[in-house]
Amino acid sequence: MNIGIIGLGDMGSLCARQWASKGYQVIASDLPERFEELEAQFHGTGITVYRDSKFVAKKADFLLYSVEAINISRVVEQTAPFIRPRTIVSGQTSVKHPEIEAFEAHLPSSVYICTCHSLHGPAFSTVGQKLAVVPHRIPADVYIKAMQVYEALGSDIIEMESYTAHDMIMADTQAVTHMGFESMGTAWTNAGFYPWDNGAYSTGIDNVKILTTLRIFSYKAHIYAGLALMNPLAQKQVRQYAQSESELFKMMICEQENEFKKRIHSAAQFVFHGDHDFITLDDDVMSEFKLTDGPSYYRPNSHLSILAMVDAWSQLGVNPYHNMVCQTPPFKLRLGIAEYLFKDEALLNETIETALYDKSIRADDLEFHSAVREWASIIGYGDMNGYLTHFQQVKDFFADRLEYGANQSKILIDKLNT
Repeated sequence: MNIGIIGLGDMGSLCARQWASKGYQVIASDLPERFEELEAQFHGTGITVYRDSKFVAKKADFLLYSVEAINISRVVEQTAPFIRPRTIVSGQTSVKHPEIEAFEAHLPSSVYICTCHSLHGPAFSTVGQKLAVVPHRIPADVYIKAMQVYEALGSDIIEMESYTAHDMIMADTQAVTHMGFESMGTAWTNAGFYPWDNGAYSTGIDNVKILTTLRIFSYKAHIYAGLALMNPLAQKQVRQYAQSESELFKMMICEQENEFKKRIHSAAQFVFHGDHDFITLDDDVMSEFKLTDGPSYYRPNSHLSILAMVDAWSQLGVNPYHNMVCQTPPFKLRLGIAEYLFKDEALLNETIETALYDKSIRADDLEFHSAVREWASIIGYGDMNGYLTHFQQVKDFFADRLEYGANQSKILIDKLNT
């Protein structure tokens, strides 16, 4: 079976190399102006690069589109007439609604559709990572063949019921999760300080917050923009996160202790009850990953970003542990620090008292509140340029630490997975 890949960016290249290593004939293409660069890059790998994507579409038995969600419709339309009947067609976009719409609009009925989504970034090998497989228009006997191709990636395969079910989980595990960390990054940028230089961000939880934020901003903005803006199911969850954060913040500044505690404990009861496979972050591991070599001093933190996330899950009736089936590293870390905070009664009580009465943290909470509103508005308006510009501002602010943060977060994630 010939595997064709249209789009040799980071993820397309990662899959191409893995399939070639398993003995598949891999043909691929990208933008014409990248042809010479890619031909040299893949020389001797068993991957044949072509200038024309139409040739790849014509020759492939299994065809993967690995292009941005914003471009998927145009690329499929250009190449669809050249795809042979009974070809298995897939896509690697993180949001399936626009991808399936493009496939339905442009692919002939003689073509099978069984798409996928690697739940990790290109910094990780496909081996041992999560891979969501989404059958859409494919008979059982052909689905077996498609699964053989996916299994060659060496990933932990999750078979999804539908592309709608996939995007519902992605709204939680990716779009809202990223928004929370993006809001932290924006708050620190607007405040003009690096969190590792501030005593309020010196605990194990905050080390995870900072590293995950740096990890997200080390990647490309368009990836996160597509996840948030092109997933129609993300809007509801983004709005709820912003509403939860706003309502909690108002209670804090008004020092409405009874209402605040009732809201927090109600959310805790909803999310953290039952027999879950808890993540159980380790104190020593979290404390190990700090970004400063200087002396650290402890200050209590309101952890408004975490309180708002748990409250949003409760208000939406979303059990985040059910979504662990399609976990991503940032989502696992976010759920892990939420679990850590809420399962430590003394720490949670300290956090509540700090949120309500410690004025020294109020300015930081205000910056975070403003940042959440900014990101929620951008996503709500579907403002792609605003998203990219906002993201780049934070990326530039943390530029000197992004690579280090991404590497450290990878080590942290690897430790959690062992």
